[in-house]
Formats: sequence, structure tokens, C-alpha cells
Amino acid sequence: MVTGIINRLRGQVRIRAESAFPERILNLCGARELAFWDVAWESPTAFTCRLSRRDWHTLRQAAKHLDCDLTVVGREGAPYFLFRFRRRQALLIGLTLCATALFLGSFFVWDFAVEGNETVPTEKILRALEKNDVHLGSFGLSLEGENIRNHVLLDVPELSWITVNVSGCRAHVQVRERVPAPEQLDRQTPSNLIARRAGLVLKVRAVDGVAAVQPGAAVAEDQLLVSGVEDTDTVGARVLAGMGSVTARTWYTLTAAMSLEAPEKRYTGEEKTLFSLVLGTRRIKFFSNSSIQGEKYDKITDRYPLSLFGLRLPATLVRESCRFYETVPSSRTAAEAERAGEQILAAHLASIVEPYGTVSSTLCTSRQKDGALLVTLSAECVEEIGVRVPIYTEEPGPAEGP
Repeated sequence: MVTGIINRLRGQVRIRAESAFPERILNLCGARELAFWDVAWESPTAFTCRLSRRDWHTLRQAAKHLDCDLTVVGREGAPYFLFRFRRRQALLIGLTLCATALFLGSFFVWDFAVEGNETVPTEKILRALEKNDVHLGSFGLSLEGENIRNHVLLDVPELSWITVNVSGCRAHVQVRERVPAPEQLDRQTPSNLIARRAGLVLKVRAVDGVAAVQPGAAVAEDQLLVSGVEDTDTVGARVLAGMGSVTARTWYTLTAAMSLEAPEKRYTGEEKTLFSLVLGTRRIKFFSNSSIQGEKYDKITDRYPLSLFGLRLPATLVRESCRFYETVPSSRTAAEAERAGEQILAAHLASIVEPYGTVSSTLCTSRQKDGALLVTLSAECVEEIGVRVPIYTEEPGPAEGP
């Protein structure tokens, strides 16, 4: 591939040679050390091949004493391409400036690719880089990896490692997120474990304390589950940390009122397309006014990065399509309203239960009342219900005199 590019840059000629003894032409090329390639035989006395522009002139002079016919089939490469514009100086200057701009632009960063982040947003990493002079248009050869790493890690403490590798016009940012240290258990504060909600106990595990309930027992909210006070036969009562876990079956009943009339979005068929060009960090609009007052519309934005010969350019074409609509009142069936209410209640239930356990089963019912549909979601869950509360002990005060 590299050899082909070099041959096209210096120019190559495809010739057709015909002779009663064609091997003499090949022997002549070997004797004069003339490189030829892509040999294709058309007949026992004729073949085609390619030579460089310089070797073609040498072969043409050396083959004059041979009984052969050499014909140029085609000329390829940069010299012949530029020769066409010898009388169009303005176009030739434009091509030269364009090639120079592409060459110089390849030393600057025009695109970023961030890898390795899962919880830290990409925008936060790019803002930290921009704060430390790593942005669109930065000179790629001047970026110092160690200096960037030291400053960005201070701005984004959620990261433990970052590196920036520049390849062409793109900066590959690779990060590694910091693994948070596990929360340390407080084993010093005297406490009890109580129920944060009612349920049926399935499993009890007392780590530092005395279990106050057994599996199969029904407990109420705020009931004692693991006591932090232990009675001993030798030293009397002993205060402990009261740690442990209690898994129980719990039940939830959630209700939502759903209207049988809901606004419906209806597209009018009118569309408006806006084009703009982003050069680096600047945006050039191809429209006079982008504000649309008093209209309802959906905006779809498409971005098309521009490139030339596989080289990323510092330009992006942006197309914004606005589809206008109007809202009209629409009635829906009880089944549709029930499904919508079930989705809302299920999402709310998940936000309540997921930090502590899982939802085992659900049952959705509905009934109409006062023109609305009351949707009720009954759910059975398995979750951790224990929560620690401190035991407040009073220090004995000084003895008062008689």
C-alpha cells in the first residue's frame, strides 16, 4: 500500500509494448535497473505494464534501437493531475492552500473519544480537560500527559487514572474510575435494630446483639428486632452495638387516579429544517431566526462530522428538524388507563423497594369513581426491614450532699 502511494505521488505510466521478441524489452529494463510492475500479457508478442515517470523516459530512449512499438496507455499520479491545472493558477493555489491546511490541521485536536467511564459523565471529563487547556483546536504535540493527569484528577476526584493519547486529529481519553472504599461499620455506638415497616419475618441474623424475634413472626413498624442490651449472669446487663439483618415478606398497596381523557399529540404535517456548521467551538447558522414562539414541536438533531480522505476535519454539519404538532383532547378506554396507571405505580414501587430487596408478585385492579379510574397495585416483596437506632444512655451525675 505504501509503495502504491509513493508511485502515485511521483507519477507512473502504463504502457503497451509490442515486439516480435518482447523479452528483449524486459531484459533491457533489467539491465538498466528500471522497475516495472503489473505486467499483463495480451498476446505472445504484446504486454502492458507500469513504470515510474522517470523510468519511462529512460526506457523510451534506450528502446530506440530495438524493433518494438511502445505506446502510452495511461498516465497516473500527482504530477499529471497537477499538470492539468497549469493554466488555472487560482485553482492550483487553492489546492495548494487546502493541502497545506490539511497537513497543518493534522497536528491539532479536533475530536475526542472518552473510554472507561461508567458512572462519571463524559461531559464532566471534557469540561475538566478544557479547564486544563485540552480542548478542540489544541496543539497535539504540546500536550503533556503527566501534567494533564495531575490536574484533572484534582478536578474529578471520582477518577483514579487518566491518560490522553493523540492519534492524528483525535484525542483518545482513557480513564479509570476510583473504587469507593466500603463503608465502615460502627461497632462502638450502642444501638438497637428495629423494623422500618411491618412484615412477616423470614430470616434473622444477629451479628452483635440479641435477636428479639424469630422466623415466622409478624412484626409491626418500629418493633424491636435485635436488642443491643444483653443480660448476663456474671456482670449484669451489657450494652452492645446491636447489628444484624432481618429479611421479611412485606406488602404494599398503591393507588393512583387516572383520567379517562388525555391530551393526544397530533402532527400537523408542517416541518422546518435548520442547518448550521460547527467549526471547532464556533457555530455558523444558515438561518436568520431559530426561535419559534407559541408553537409546539419536536426537534430532532442530526450531526454529520466532516472528513476528507479519511482525515477528520474540524467541522460538523448540524441539521435540526422541527415537526410541529397540536394537542387535542382524546378519550381512552378503561384498559388503556389501567395499563398507564400500572406502569406509573410499578415504577414508584421499584423506587421504594429496590434499595432493600425485590418485588415478588403484583396484582393490579381498577374501578371507576367520579369520572376517573382508580388503579390499585397490590404487591408482595422480600426485603431487609431492619434499621439501626442508637441507645441513649445517661451518665450518672455527681452525688448531691444531704
